[in-house]
Amino acid sequence: MPKKNEASASFESALTELEQIVSRLENGDLPLEEALNEFERGVQLARQGQVKLQQAEQRVQILLADSQDAPLTPFTPDAE
Repeated sequence: MPKKNEASASFESALTELEQIVSRLENGDLPLEEALNEFERGVQLARQGQVKLQQAEQRVQILLADSQDAPLTPFTPDAE
């Protein structure tokens, strides 16, 4: 399993890992400590995914801005 300080994965790979974690947790066969570690990783992945989705939404809003006279500014994602 990837470590916390590992560089953030792509949205798709994070989603795949999150789905695997959910499946393992739903199975109910994990010892408590391992289940807590999996849950913690799942929360981290969900938050990363949420940030990536917010950044994508911001980019789409910039591209679809109603006013063609509005100045375009470069997209700069927040530092993680």
